[in-house]
Amino acid sequence: MTARRIGWAWLLIGLALTGCAQTFDATNLGVPATLAAEAGATPTGQPFKVGAHTVHGLWGLFTLKQARLDRALAGQLVGGDAVAQVTIKTKTSFWDLLVTVLTVGVVAPRSVTYEGIIVGR
Repeated sequence: MTARRIGWAWLLIGLALTGCAQTFDATNLGVPATLAAEAGATPTGQPFKVGAHTVHGLWGLFTLKQARLDRALAGQLVGGDAVAQVTIKTKTSFWDLLVTVLTVGVVAPRSVTYEGIIVGR
């Protein structure tokens, strides 16, 4: 193998091993957050469903913009005691895919949807 082929092989291996990773942290939310209620108990409160975007750069090597639950729920958490039954869904919408393809992966946005119940309002 020539040095050029070896270089291309390492580049392809590096690109194959990279990916977009998203960490969700509820410690800075300001209220307790649970992913599921106790068995047989259904929390009562105000349901919410909000969307946000996260943006990765250079084929997922860097996070340019992080989707944050505290920012998405900032106005709705006033007077709330807790957030219960939180579900987080990350997907690639058509527009996310279009931006990723047009920029050849240099910019890769993802859509994030938060759902749950604000308890104690």
